[in-house]
Order: sequence, then structure tokens, then C-alpha cells
Amino acid sequence: MAMSLRSRVWRVILRRMFTGQRLTIAEHRARSVKNARLMNRIPAGVMVEKLGIDGLQAEWIQPAGAIPGRMVLYLHGGGYVTGGIDSHQMMCCLMAQTLKIKVLLPEYRLAPEHPFPAALDDAHKIVRWLQAQGYKAADIIVSGDSAGGGLSLALVHVLRDVGEPLPGAVVCFSPWADLTHKGQTHITRAKAEVLLRTDVLREWGACYAGAEKLEHPLISPVYSDFHGFPPILIQVGSEEILLDDARLLAERARADGVEVKLEIWDGMWHVWQALGDMIPESRQAFKQMAQFLMLNNQTVTI
Repeated sequence: MAMSLRSRVWRVILRRMFTGQRLTIAEHRARSVKNARLMNRIPAGVMVEKLGIDGLQAEWIQPAGAIPGRMVLYLHGGGYVTGGIDSHQMMCCLMAQTLKIKVLLPEYRLAPEHPFPAALDDAHKIVRWLQAQGYKAADIIVSGDSAGGGLSLALVHVLRDVGEPLPGAVVCFSPWADLTHKGQTHITRAKAEVLLRTDVLREWGACYAGAEKLEHPLISPVYSDFHGFPPILIQVGSEEILLDDARLLAERARADGVEVKLEIWDGMWHVWQALGDMIPESRQAFKQMAQFLMLNNQTVTI
């Protein structure tokens, strides 16, 4: 599918906004809040409910006609140092509308104040809370973008290793899955990249890893053992420096016998889905997500 005109325009806008900027973590957080205030809107037919889960803030996003019993646990991106409900509400509203299921969008603790494994512990806490609310593990789809994509995979790794039931599927958007940054696309896509910089990712990765090695499989999931994992969908843009993270993740999960679908979207940038209805490719990405879930005996409809 050819890139839409709207996406071409937004790619130019985003490049101008982000190219050459070297912000502190505090400045990144402030910009995220500012952008969310300008762009967020709750569409008609979507109900949003704020709640607290054992000290963590979260938001239930429920579209009209939602399929009962099924839900997405969405772990937001932001390099483990920024991001939250405000930055990802627009994206999750469109996802909920397109899939016609509820989405739970929690906030987990951020580095450097709370390094690994704080975010992972919080994600595990949320899964246990969902099960206490009556959700079966197989009815939970774990999803996330960028750092949240890596966190989703680490969460499944932990659930498997402690013998707890696994979610029905994992969906990763532009996952940050190798914090050692060994992928060649950090070099070959550096000029094409719209949003990210490898030097900034190195800083954020060090903040998150803390005293642990970056190769730790719960920090860099490409070094994980994927045996027993549920089906995985990966969507990534062809022009982003994390393209090789997605490729290597798919390769290693398949080698361990996992059903994986890797979608490389021509011309698209890092987590384009975050623009919601502002570009048609976002809704199309969620339609592809719905189709993937149907292929794996999910009851999601487009």
C-alpha cells in the first residue's frame, strides 16, 4: 500500500520537529505533556474511565459495542523514561474502536528514578490485577510500542518462567528489543529516521538497565528464549533505526517455534500508529492487528 499524502506531510512535520534536538529527560517529558494537550481528544462512542491499581494510574478505554470479556493490556512507549496515559490515549482510543474491545492503558514507573525491573514488576502487577477482576489470561492481548513493545515481551517471559498462564497474543509496534543497539539499521537508516537518535537511546537504555547488563533477556528481549510464547505480531516502519530490532526479534522467536507475523510498512516511521486518526495508516495498522488476531482464533472483528 502506497504511503498516503497525509503521512508524507506528517513525516516532514515530524522531521522538522525532532531533527537535531538533544533534550534532557525532563524536557522530553514536558514536551510529551504539551503535545498530548494539543492533540488528545476522546472520540464519540468511546468511554474513558480513570482508575488506580495498587498505586499505579491507569485508564480503561471502552468503545461502543465492545466484545465482552476480551481486552488489550497496552504498555506505552517512551524509552522507559517518559510517556504515559496522556501520550498514548489518542492511539489507544483508535485501537479500541477498530478492534471493538476494551483497552487498559496503565502507567508504570519510569527510569532513571525507577530502573529495571520496576517497569516489569508493575506490568506483572497489572496482569495479576486483571486476572483478579475475572479476565482469563487467554482473553488478554498484551501490546506495546517501542519500549512498551520490549516490555510486553519481557512480561510474557516472566509469566512463562514463573508458571503463570500466558496471554492469547502479543502485538508489538516498532519494538525497542535490543538495547545494545547492534542492529545495522542504526547506521543504514540513521538519515531516514524521523524521531529517534541512537545516542539518545543509549542514554535512556543505561538509565533503565541500571546495574544490569544490556544483554539481560528481560531488558533486551532479542536475547530471550521464546519457547512456549503465544503468537506475536510485529509492525515496524521501513525507515526507522529499530527496523533490525524487529527483524531479529522475529527471526529468533520463529527459531524457537513461535508463530510470528512481521509487517514492514514501506516509508513509515517509528510508531506512526501514535498519530491516531490523523493519518489513515494508523487505522489500517489496527485493522491488520485485528486480522492477525482472527487468524489465531481470536474473536475480534474488523
